[in-house]
Amino acid sequence: MASPATELRTQEWESVFQQSAKLGVLHVHLSGGEPLAREDLTQLVSCAHDCGLYTNLITSGIGLTQRRWDELVAAGLDHIQLSFQDSHEASANWIAGTRAHALKLQLAPMLRQSRVAFTVNIVVHRQNVDHLEEMIALAESLQPQRLEIAHVQYYGWARKNVEALLPVRKQVLESMETISAAQKRLAGKIRIDAVVPDYYARFPKACMGGWGRRQLLVDPRGTVLPCHAATVIPGLQFENVCEQPLEWIWRQSDSFQKFRGEDWMPDPCRSCDRRTEDFGGCRCQAFMITGDATATDPVCSLAPAHSLIEEELARVDLIARPALDPRSPQSDQSWIYRPQPK
Repeated sequence: MASPATELRTQEWESVFQQSAKLGVLHVHLSGGEPLAREDLTQLVSCAHDCGLYTNLITSGIGLTQRRWDELVAAGLDHIQLSFQDSHEASANWIAGTRAHALKLQLAPMLRQSRVAFTVNIVVHRQNVDHLEEMIALAESLQPQRLEIAHVQYYGWARKNVEALLPVRKQVLESMETISAAQKRLAGKIRIDAVVPDYYARFPKACMGGWGRRQLLVDPRGTVLPCHAATVIPGLQFENVCEQPLEWIWRQSDSFQKFRGEDWMPDPCRSCDRRTEDFGGCRCQAFMITGDATATDPVCSLAPAHSLIEEELARVDLIARPALDPRSPQSDQSWIYRPQPK
């Protein structure tokens, strides 16, 4: 995590936006951490807007007042994405680690009254997946244009806590049925996009649209990454926008070239018809599970290391089932599995 003293200054971020637009970037997603923690956020939104970039603010809502919202709207903000952790306030605050649920509910009417597109984002895992129907109803009451239901993807902190967060298969299947029913019921009213856990997929997703193919991430210090988790892969040196032009980093840097194309692919990816769709899956996930960033993503049913995923699912199922007692009152968090120290 970067301290404020090491983050890019306003002018440096403005240069990033200008270089991005010149490179052909269309969207900028202002995320974090919490982007509202930056006092110059309005200025950054204004610069991105002036560069012709579609600006999306991904936020917890903490620090967003009416005055600040009016300033962001006037600066040209195009879209806001507000995240929710549960439909029950106590559980939502517990998962988030802060008392933010009530604040988010208060913000929704203010967001709806502006021209800015509004998305509600629901982050789903084993601690809240059984409340999904209620969470969708809550989102519907907030009247967004779009609802994103995203199962946690298991990188970083989530990977370390996979045994406490990954739902069992029955929960995932039930969540997909709930989402499908909501998509049909709300068609033409609220667009619903859904992301399921990789571990239950037959084939991997094209992570970030493929390594260095469609997206890039600039972290608070200015390091340019092909994806959020890329720094977990050892041996890669990532360039900084304060030291190299963004176009050079995108087109020529070793880190962005590393897993582009197909030359790096092992079998079965190299001979698979899906290689132009999923690009071998996630390089970070491959490394975290197998120790080899060039391996076929083990979530793929064709991967030589797929048995590691099956073993993980069996272990999670064994651990989770005693904690999933439907008789537990929803206001009681005794149902939440908490790993015991070893």
